Amino acid sequence: MGGALPIHQIVAQLGLSTNDVEPIGWYKGKLAAGLSQRLPERNPGKYIGVTAINPTPLGEGKTVIAIGLAMALARDGRKSIVTLRQPSQGPVFGVKGGGAGGGAASLVPSDEINLHFTGDIHAVTSAHNLLAAMLDNHVSRGRNPVINPSTMTWRRVIDLNDKGLAHIITGLDNVPQAPLRETGFDLTAASEIMAILALSDSLPDLRKRVAKIVVAETKTGEPVSANDIGATGAMLALLRDAVRPNLVQTCEGTPAIVHAGPFANIAHGNSSVLADLTAIQLADFVVTESGFGSDCGAEKFFNIKCRSSGLRPNAEVVVCTVRALKYHCGKFPMRPGESIPQELLVENLEDLRTGSVNLQAHLAALQKFGIPIVVALNRFPADTDREIELVRQLSMDYGAKAFAVAESFKYGSKGTMELAQAVEKACEQPASFDFLYPLDMPVADKLETIVREVYGGDGIELLPLAKRRIEQFERWGFKDLPVCIAKTQYSLSHDPNLLGRPRGFRLPIRDVRLAAGAGYLYALAGDISTLPGLPREPAALRIDVKDDGTIVGM
Repeated sequence: MGGALPIHQIVAQLGLSTNDVEPIGWYKGKLAAGLSQRLPERNPGKYIGVTAINPTPLGEGKTVIAIGLAMALARDGRKSIVTLRQPSQGPVFGVKGGGAGGGAASLVPSDEINLHFTGDIHAVTSAHNLLAAMLDNHVSRGRNPVINPSTMTWRRVIDLNDKGLAHIITGLDNVPQAPLRETGFDLTAASEIMAILALSDSLPDLRKRVAKIVVAETKTGEPVSANDIGATGAMLALLRDAVRPNLVQTCEGTPAIVHAGPFANIAHGNSSVLADLTAIQLADFVVTESGFGSDCGAEKFFNIKCRSSGLRPNAEVVVCTVRALKYHCGKFPMRPGESIPQELLVENLEDLRTGSVNLQAHLAALQKFGIPIVVALNRFPADTDREIELVRQLSMDYGAKAFAVAESFKYGSKGTMELAQAVEKACEQPASFDFLYPLDMPVADKLETIVREVYGGDGIELLPLAKRRIEQFERWGFKDLPVCIAKTQYSLSHDPNLLGRPRGFRLPIRDVRLAAGAGYLYALAGDISTLPGLPREPAALRIDVKDDGTIVGM
C-alpha cells in the first residue's frame, strides 16, 4: 500500500480510542455502533457539499476534487474528513470504472473499496432479496395478511450491470414457495434498503425504517409492510454491521469515511447520514460529495439528506472542466468509452461560452438554497489560460462567490490549495439555507417545483399510472414526504441528448413509487432504467490480476 498508514494511526489522528473502531485488515475499519451519539459535545465542523455540472462521457473528476479538497484543508492545518459513497460494482465493471478517486487524489485501499470492501453492499443485496423470497413465500402459502398477488412491487437486486435480469418471470415450476409472476432485478444501488442505510442515524432508526418498507397490498387495498410479513428481524440481522460507517484514508493519510452507495439518477445519491453526523463532531471541515450533477445529487442532498440529518451546509462546490463545458455546446456527440474528439482539446472560446450555459443553470438553481457557491475548475493539460480565464469570468457573472482552479489528480493537496482557501472564506460568509419546498405541499406541486426551479423546465406531465400512484399514496397518508426524481444524469431534462441549458420542456413522469422506509416518494422520468446494462466495451475487459495479486485496469 505504499505510504498508507495502518488504520490505528488514522484512528489516533481523529482522537479516537482503539475501542471506537474495529480494524478490518491493515487499512480499513468499522466505526463502533453508536459512536456518533457517544462523542463529546463540541462546536460542529463546517459542512461542505461537492457537486458538478451535468456529467459527460469525458469525466469531470468530482470525487478527485472532493478528496483533494479534504487533503488541502488538512495541509492548511485544518482537521478534515471526506465522506463518500461506496462504489457499486455496476459502474466499476461497466462504463465508469472505479469510484475511489485517482492519481494523487485517491482513497486507500482503492481496490478493496471498489470491490467487496467490508461487505456492506453484499449485506444490502442479501437483505433485499431475503425480503423478496419471504414475500413470495408469504403469498404462495396464503399467510395473513392475505396479499393481492398482482400488487407485489418488491423486486430483487444485484450489484452488477446485468440487463438480462431487468424483466423476468419467477415461479415457473409451480413451486409452493413462489407464485408465477413477472418481476425483475434492479441494481443494488437502487434498492430502498440502500437508501435506508444511507439515511438511518442509528441501528434502532434502521429497524424502524426497514419495518416500514411497503411491498404489496391486501385484497382490500391496504399497504403491506416488511414488518407485516415478519421479515424485519432477519433483515436487520443481515444489516447489523452494514449500518456502521467505514473508516479509510486518502493517499495522503487524511481520514475518509466511505459508507452506503445509492445512485443519484435512480435514488438520492448521497453517502450516509451517520457518516456525516460522526465526521461533523470529529473535524473542523467535513467534505461530502453527492452524485452526478447538482440537478440530481445536490438537490437530493439538500431536500432529502439534510432533512433527515438535521445538518445544514455552509458552502457548496461545483466542479466543472473546460472540455466538459465545450461538450455542452452540443457539437461533439460521443458515447462513454469512446475516444475524446480532438476538437475538444483545441482552444475554442466560442464553444466554451456556448456550453457554459450548463454551468449557469446549475449555479442559478443552487443559489436558491441560500448558501455560498464556489466553482472549482478541474484543470486538464490541454486547457489554455484564456479558456480558464473565461470560465472564471463567467462563474462570477453567474453568481458564484468564488472561483478556483484545482489540479488534484496531478498534485494532490498541493494542487488544491487555491480551492481550499476559497472554501474556507466561503464558509465564513453568512448563509441562510432553506429547503426548496415545504413537506405539506401536494406531491405533484413538489415535482413541479423541482422541474421549474432546478431543471429549468416548464413543469411536469403526469402519465396515468403516476397520477393513480400519487392518489393512492396520498390516501395511505404519505403525502407529506419529500420527493426524489429518477432521471438521466446527462441532461437537466429527461432526454440525455438535450445538453447545455434546455428550455421549454415538460418532464414526463411515467410512475411514482413509495419508499416508505427511506421516507420519500420517487418518480421515474423518461426512460430511466433501474438496472443499467454493459456497454459495447465494458471496463471489465481492462481489469486483470498480476501473479503477485495486484489488480490492474480498475
